[in-house]
Amino acid sequence: MTDKNSLGIQYMQQGKYEEAAKIFNEIIEENPKDPIAYVNFGNLLAAVGEHVRAVAFFYKALEIDNTLATAYYGAGNTYYNHEDYIKAKDNFEQAIKLGLQEADAYFMLAMSLAQLGQEKLALPYFQRAIELNEFDEEAHFQYGLCLAILDMVDDAIPHFEKTVELNDEHTDAYYNLGVAYAFKDNPEKALEMFEKALQIQPDHFLAANGKKNVEEFFRKQ
Repeated sequence: MTDKNSLGIQYMQQGKYEEAAKIFNEIIEENPKDPIAYVNFGNLLAAVGEHVRAVAFFYKALEIDNTLATAYYGAGNTYYNHEDYIKAKDNFEQAIKLGLQEADAYFMLAMSLAQLGQEKLALPYFQRAIELNEFDEEAHFQYGLCLAILDMVDDAIPHFEKTVELNDEHTDAYYNLGVAYAFKDNPEKALEMFEKALQIQPDHFLAANGKKNVEEFFRKQ
């Protein structure tokens, strides 16, 4: 069974969805009580945009084994991608409770909370995601955003800086650094950050606007 599941996952990673579906189908026919096959089939359906069917497969896996953290995680991702953030949050929480101690699970739970406007509740989960994977640029960036929204600008800046250290073409991180430095009354540094964002993405409207405002400030001096 394990070998077949691995083969199905391999096909899926290669974008050979029909071959993967055939394999997972075979596993389910041979052993209808194998929850992993249902989770894998759910992930496959989610990958091809079959949202409703994907969720049904994750819950079928949970009917067989209600302690299967990966089934809750798969359902959480599917709900998140379809902007049902409450159900996403509930499923990610359950996955973590059942022992899924992976950076992605904490990151997605934090993202779900942030989307629900619960930034303060999201903070410890972003923090944990970064502890588990300190090289995740998106976790640093989103954590920084969350802190900035809560007016914790001093805490946000190091995470935006870490983002551009990990990816020196992350325009939104440069833009947010510009905003943060402007907020900290450091217009020179703010201008430098807005210009960096525009070097990478000349049509970055918000960075262009930020640059214009800072230049206007200098003209009035």
